[in-house]
Amino acid sequence: MAGREADRQVRTNVAGMHRRPRLAGTTAALIGVVALAALTVACGTRASTSPSRSAAVAAAGAAPAAQSAGTITETGSSLLYPLAKAWAAAYHQQFPAVTVTTASTGSGKGIAAASAGKADIGASDAYLSSGDLVKNPTLLNIPLTVSAQTVIYNLPGLSARSHVNLNGALLARIYDGTVTTWNDPAIAGLNPGLHLPAIKIVPIHRSDSSGDTFLFTSYLSTQDQQWDNTIGYGTTAAWPRVPGALAEKGSLDTMHACQATRGCVAYNGISYLSQALAGGLGEAALANSVGRFTLPTAGAIQDSVGSFTSLTPPNETISMINGPGASGYPIINYEYAVVSTRQPSAGQASAIRAFLRWVITTGNAASYLTPGGFQPLPAALVSLGEEQIAEIGS
Repeated sequence: MAGREADRQVRTNVAGMHRRPRLAGTTAALIGVVALAALTVACGTRASTSPSRSAAVAAAGAAPAAQSAGTITETGSSLLYPLAKAWAAAYHQQFPAVTVTTASTGSGKGIAAASAGKADIGASDAYLSSGDLVKNPTLLNIPLTVSAQTVIYNLPGLSARSHVNLNGALLARIYDGTVTTWNDPAIAGLNPGLHLPAIKIVPIHRSDSSGDTFLFTSYLSTQDQQWDNTIGYGTTAAWPRVPGALAEKGSLDTMHACQATRGCVAYNGISYLSQALAGGLGEAALANSVGRFTLPTAGAIQDSVGSFTSLTPPNETISMINGPGASGYPIINYEYAVVSTRQPSAGQASAIRAFLRWVITTGNAASYLTPGGFQPLPAALVSLGEEQIAEIGS
């Protein structure tokens, strides 16, 4: 993805306007969701199903599960990478003639590689921007699974059973350097009874073009008008200059930097949460749209995605940040496969279609998803995905 301005453009086109007045509570979130879905359909390049497309879907759906031998290349999201590796190994075991290679390069590079034809699949935590589609109108973004983002921290002496309550406005003040210590009254006010140490906060952000940055800055922009007005959201951001702040490339380096830095706070994908907790880091409870502090449990993620399922348009481009679910977790997303509808050969197109169908069906089994905290696609999303996959040709 081209960066913050491109991401801002797609959310402007989808949601109406980037600088938007804040409305309170569930009503505001639901109004935004409805507008988002309706305008995404209006702006999407594949928002309706024609008779010819329906015939193509039906014909492709009747094809064998795996038709071609060869190699499928996937690169991009470091959040998805642990699951992508598991999928690739399982698929090769089931279909030995097909090899799927995976690489953790960041969502921005994944989109760029798919757009340039340097990879068959670009993995991304962020949906395609309108700028991406202007440059390459053959691109699809196909949800593969449901994910979430966590906020982690390094606070020695704090019990692993304790979770620091944070919201988007407070995180914005931390990342712009206004709130600098963990015992600041702004943090203490959200955490009555929790003993917070008087140590310096070290904010960590991603240095690369990252879907995680897109998700995190979207959350900050949704809950804090000042951040929205000055920084906004995107796969990259013009981070405020905060003394001592760190910039890291990739999910794994972000986690390791936080483990090595007393007082750190960082955002990272849920697929690294178990490693982070095992390494002594803590996990924040984040405020959702109704002000309830929630953790990214299976139930909280599913509650959030349930609010968006019927609103997801045929091109499956939708933001699910800060949704209206009262018990929902506020930072969730679809993990996207960015794929061109024009492949170099019929055989390669067939192989990619077969693999992606396997991922959104067999690959969404709990045995694959649960270890990384991912959740299965709702049935309606599987159907939308199958329609998009059928568009992949040569």
